[in-house]
Amino acid sequence: MSRIGNRWFGPEIVLFSVILFFVEFVRGASLISFLPIFGQKTLGLNFDIIGIAITAHYLTDTVLKMGIGYLLDRFSIRFVVHTGLLASLAGIFLLQFAFQPWLFIVAAALYGVGISPIWIVCLTKVSEENRATQMGFLYTIWLVGLGSGPIICNIVLDYSTPLTYYSLLSLSLLCWILSLFISNRKTRAVTTLPLREQLVILGDRLRHMKLLLPGMILQTAGAGMLVPILPSFAENKLGMTGAQYSLLLLAGGACTAIGLIPFGRLSDKLGGKKWFLVLGFVLIAAALFGLSLEPPLWESMLLAAVLGLSYASLLPAWNALLAAYVPPQQSGLGWGIFSTVEGVGGMIGPVIGGVMASHMGESAVVWYAALMYGLIGLFYIWFPFRVFADNASPTK
Repeated sequence: MSRIGNRWFGPEIVLFSVILFFVEFVRGASLISFLPIFGQKTLGLNFDIIGIAITAHYLTDTVLKMGIGYLLDRFSIRFVVHTGLLASLAGIFLLQFAFQPWLFIVAAALYGVGISPIWIVCLTKVSEENRATQMGFLYTIWLVGLGSGPIICNIVLDYSTPLTYYSLLSLSLLCWILSLFISNRKTRAVTTLPLREQLVILGDRLRHMKLLLPGMILQTAGAGMLVPILPSFAENKLGMTGAQYSLLLLAGGACTAIGLIPFGRLSDKLGGKKWFLVLGFVLIAAALFGLSLEPPLWESMLLAAVLGLSYASLLPAWNALLAAYVPPQQSGLGWGIFSTVEGVGGMIGPVIGGVMASHMGESAVVWYAALMYGLIGLFYIWFPFRVFADNASPTK
């Protein structure tokens, strides 16, 4: 166990974790706070344009996941990550000139190019012996960065929009510089197969796990629907100031970060994944439904905490389940394709949420997202998970 711990927390993983933290910090600050607020209040854009811009971000992120995974199986980690982060830096840089809606959308799309590599690299470094526990660690880094970004961004935005922007630009530059210290080698020594053969292997896995595909797409679609409207929903429907909205995000993010590693270890120990998934989806639905009723501040904080714990129970088990379908010889391509499938929901969600908010209001978006998560949870109550134990065994 000591040997595994030393390998997991060695200098290489520490560097990846630091880069991942700052990348997700800027991503969370940009998507959840800066882009919606800057687009609506400074540029005067409608929810549908903001939703399209966020979808453009997820579109490039999602489409490139498969290609980046393929590249990671053939080229050095440093080359792929460094190039991607340079594109993200360019996207943030262009935002200062985004006075036209099309340039606003292009900048958001370009920023999405650099998100995929560092996350997929981290996924390929996870060991099989303690996958759910280590996924819990990665998700803790991811969520602390993703959650603290908008919290700090909201506070700084109350004082200065330019200061907020240049802080995000500086952190993007820092990530790009840190990527220069990544080892200049491939993700691992693998037997290289032609892309067509790799796609056949992974296509077979997707056919075996077709009943999981609705959950993979719909859970990210539900989250994506909320992204364009969260700041305005908190201000207009929940009556929150920027600082109170930050506290709401902190409540959810802190509960998620606290719960991820314990739930990951519990999932490793118990072995079963079904009830972690069902409980997570159903509680997310219940919490979002409560928020759609526009409750007072203290109830909103409590519901945010429930959301956080629900994600903490869901995410490690979900990714450990997906990991059974990643062929070991093509882990980069495998995670790239599965992340692409999940990213389809993130692509369509913001557009749906933005259009729905423009026509039906922000509360309706939250309600429909709750309905979506509730249906996923109910579906997996009756889902035959023993099928996955049988189908996944050849990859172990």
